[in-house]
Amino acid sequence: MNVSVDRIMQSTDRTRAVDLSHGLEDVPVLINCSAGVRTLPEFQYSPDNVEGPGCTADPSEVTLPGCSCRSLSCCAESCSCLKVHRQAYDVTGTLLDLSRTDSGYCSPVFECNTLCCCGDTCFNRVVQRGLRLRLEVFSTGNRGWGVRTLESIPHGMFVCEYAGEVISFGEARRRQLTQRSEENNYIIAVREHAGTGSVMETFVDPAVVGNVGRFLNHSCEPNLLMLPVRVHSVVPRLALFAGRDLKAHEELTFDYSGGYSNQTPVEVLSTKRDTDVQANRTEGLQRKACLCGANKCVVFLPLDLSILK
Repeated sequence: MNVSVDRIMQSTDRTRAVDLSHGLEDVPVLINCSAGVRTLPEFQYSPDNVEGPGCTADPSEVTLPGCSCRSLSCCAESCSCLKVHRQAYDVTGTLLDLSRTDSGYCSPVFECNTLCCCGDTCFNRVVQRGLRLRLEVFSTGNRGWGVRTLESIPHGMFVCEYAGEVISFGEARRRQLTQRSEENNYIIAVREHAGTGSVMETFVDPAVVGNVGRFLNHSCEPNLLMLPVRVHSVVPRLALFAGRDLKAHEELTFDYSGGYSNQTPVEVLSTKRDTDVQANRTEGLQRKACLCGANKCVVFLPLDLSILK
């Protein structure tokens, strides 16, 4: 369903917060219609990734094998999923290795999936359960729309996905080059380095089809970290976790270049060839000022929004 703030305000009391997801999330994504008159961009809300132009793998197709655990929750000593991909969460569903992005590279998280025999309450099912926190989209003033939490969030907890159209590199490049200077670049690129030297790339654009993650602002000192999480499909979900304890009403941000705690951007840590590719891909793109206000702000937003894993 396409939505705009103006249309929502015509159909509801201006003093009421309404659900931006129109019931597609288990927890409403609130937007306070009395907070301002800024028009929300037209887009189709989707809690999950969808297949876009040039996508070669259906994000909804089940392609990963499942475990044979018969208990409600898997055991690390016997579960094939946990033995092959290692345990990512504790029994409360909190991310265990909170420093997994410190080196600039990390392995993706693998959750139990629809082919697994364990129960829906298994601790290795976190991102697939969807939104569980009360979030609000609000007008920040000089940085457009933003997202804040309406409740405290402990360190390591899953917050939300960055969901949208999964597209090819060619389509991502075409969309970037045809953007007007006043438009936002929403495209995130995930590059995963396999042991054989091959690289798998995933491009997600929530501009036309997306979820609450599309409204998250960049910060050079973010409070969220992004990790690729595989559930049913080989196409990773881009999951955002709390990088520290967060207070209620705090704005949620992440580093568009994939770093965390103001680390050196991951691109700098990559190989010379990766750096050359990065330079070629950003040629012709316009630089935009960063307004995050962090003490160590890099002044400009990343040209190619990407995380390398």
